[in-house]
Amino acid sequence: MKTLKGWTCACLGLVCCLYGGASLLHAQFQMPDPKQMSGIPRPVTDLPNGTVSVRLIRGSFSNNITDFPVELFVAGEPRTAKTDEAGRAEFSGLPPGATLKAVAVVDGERLESREFPAPSEGGIRVMLVASSTGGGSARSGPTTPAVSGQVVIGSRSRIVLEPGETGVSIYYILDIVNNGQAPVAVSPDFAFDMPTGSVRTSLLEGSSPQASVDESHVRVSGPFPPGQTLVQVAAEIPFEGESLPLTQRFPAALERLVVVVKKVGNTRLESAQISAQQQMTASGESFIAATGGAVAAGLPVSLSLVGLPHQSTAPRRIALALAGLIIVAGAWVMGRGPDDDQRDEERRQLTKRRDRLFAELVRLEHEHRDGRIGTSSYTARREQLIAALEQVYGALDSEDMDPGPDRSVAA
Repeated sequence: MKTLKGWTCACLGLVCCLYGGASLLHAQFQMPDPKQMSGIPRPVTDLPNGTVSVRLIRGSFSNNITDFPVELFVAGEPRTAKTDEAGRAEFSGLPPGATLKAVAVVDGERLESREFPAPSEGGIRVMLVASSTGGGSARSGPTTPAVSGQVVIGSRSRIVLEPGETGVSIYYILDIVNNGQAPVAVSPDFAFDMPTGSVRTSLLEGSSPQASVDESHVRVSGPFPPGQTLVQVAAEIPFEGESLPLTQRFPAALERLVVVVKKVGNTRLESAQISAQQQMTASGESFIAATGGAVAAGLPVSLSLVGLPHQSTAPRRIALALAGLIIVAGAWVMGRGPDDDQRDEERRQLTKRRDRLFAELVRLEHEHRDGRIGTSSYTARREQLIAALEQVYGALDSEDMDPGPDRSVAA
């Protein structure tokens, strides 16, 4: 299974800074174990004095447990509040110095925080983490029958592209959101195909168990519980040349198009659906961070990477073609009878000349690929070398061994 590492984490951090939600995204991609953080009180200054906020999640940071009762024991006396859409239950007006302890019971699992004193200044945040069960997504209280409805691909979703020499790695980080209070069964199923040419499609660590991959086909089985269902997909798309068009259709509406591209050389991102983009640097590497508007379900997301790093295949094609000519010429020579001394000497000289011209042609191709010779000089010199090689092969093929008028180039 693939994981997001290195530059991918850095570019996702850029998106966090640009579009908010930094703490959530950092948690998703650094992949800490939420259980290790469960029950540990954390003083903060962004809450009113004497306030405690208890966040309740199931398994991972994206799975908030909403509309669920949480108890806060204040000097042994319980107070109860229900979690909101962000999975947080808030308790205010706590007497400074009173001993506090947060408790929630989820599917028979008792979750408790450490005991801690009520703050006199600022507030306290604490998180309680239930074990992952079922689909691994947020659930609200008792099991509720699924209803027909729709989900959306939330604004925290993004497309991440990493160009390489022979392929582009593509990552989809999809935050599938059910905004209702009951599980939703969508019709048709939430499924899509990766862009044409994709290979090695796989799910990234942290994806919902509801997701599955069959070659380049991705499917997320329902029903979708209230809240978020995280699906992370990776694939690679081989390419030749300097550009690669990408087209993707999602089965649900995309609330906002967010694309991050690792900038390699002169790589650029072009799309009529991108309304703003800028180049940024993180961890010593450059990235393109781009955003666009909403995209309706089933409509294409069309992107194009331009200026991709690639190696010219011209030297290989020329070498193969000339190698074929050499083989044909060699076979012809072997099929002939003995020649006199003069004819042998002429053939030896032509062969040496052919080898020199061929070597110079290969060297010219390398110099042009590396930018050491201009296009006009390269084109003119290449035409001379090809013409000279044609003359030499014509002479080798002629019965009288006469190469004709000298049209050679100095080697």
